[in-house]
Amino acid sequence: MISDIIKTRRSVYPDQYIPKPIPREILLEVLEAANWAPTHRKTEPWRFKVLQGESQHRLGQFLKEKYLQTEQRPKNIKIRKLEKNPTKAGAIIAICMQRDPEERIPEWEEIAATAMAVQNMWLTSHSLGIGAYWSSPGLIRYMDEFFEMAEGERCLGFFYMGYYDGALTPRERGAVSEKISWV
Repeated sequence: MISDIIKTRRSVYPDQYIPKPIPREILLEVLEAANWAPTHRKTEPWRFKVLQGESQHRLGQFLKEKYLQTEQRPKNIKIRKLEKNPTKAGAIIAICMQRDPEERIPEWEEIAATAMAVQNMWLTSHSLGIGAYWSSPGLIRYMDEFFEMAEGERCLGFFYMGYYDGALTPRERGAVSEKISWV
């Protein structure tokens, strides 16, 4: 049932992944789910760039080098994570948003639609036994130096994906009744 998938979904981080690539047909299934997200004015602003294998290594190198160029006091642990985390994933999907050239709707609505597409990806991944994590480091503002991007397109983060062993820790949430005002 969908409510069970929603309630049991968790962030699963690169350190938890086992070394197993994600087949293309599974990635296409996840991306097809993304394509059915709600979208105002049918702008369908989500764009995705899939990285596997060597491109993951190149991403890690790029992030490490860009961090070293832009950070006044780089931290060794962050340098290692930026370089190594991309290589731990079974796949990475760069989450991009293409702004409507006519700007018929506010930009926040296109960002929200893209986030809903990512939620569809996350729920589909979880239902398939694949862990995922949406990373949005400050370095995403430089991704036009790594990817070819269309005018008006921008990167909103990386959707790390990977198979994992073991059970996920149950999540706790406050009561929804504490978040509702009946008017």
